[in-house]
Amino acid sequence: MTRTSASPKAFTHDELAAAFQTFEQTVDRAAKTQDWDAWVAHYTDDITYVEHAAGTMHGRDEVREWIYRTMTVFPGSYMTAFPSLWTVIDEPTGRVICELDNPMRDPGDGTIISATNISIVTYAGDGKWSRQEDVYNPLRFVKATLKWCRKAAELGTLDAEAEAWMKQYGDKKTS
Repeated sequence: MTRTSASPKAFTHDELAAAFQTFEQTVDRAAKTQDWDAWVAHYTDDITYVEHAAGTMHGRDEVREWIYRTMTVFPGSYMTAFPSLWTVIDEPTGRVICELDNPMRDPGDGTIISATNISIVTYAGDGKWSRQEDVYNPLRFVKATLKWCRKAAELGTLDAEAEAWMKQYGDKKTS
């Protein structure tokens, strides 16, 4: 059953947990394959996606365009997974609140460099999510990315795309 704002029906803890587990599995596959269409399919057609650095997107097409633009270039393309570190299931609102880790690929010596964000996703029923908001400090992501670039440069694994990003955003010591 799809929930509307006028519907008094709340989703059960089990339903929310199962839907979120499926959502996380889909995100994991997308991170590994860079095929984000299945992830976008978990949203309602009229999804509202609030991304504090990129703005608010409305509808699957806007979300799809943004995620491909973001995750197919450095640094997004170097993020290997998005596991939740913790989750809270809020049955009365149909929301799942979680902290997501955003680790980058190994620069060459096993180092794990990442930044986290808080995501709030609102369930609409039938395996679909009607709203997502990602809350984070963009500067923490810049610091983590620069740290990764410096480590890769030190190890001789910094490729041209990452080097260009580092030159554009400056390699000021930020950590």
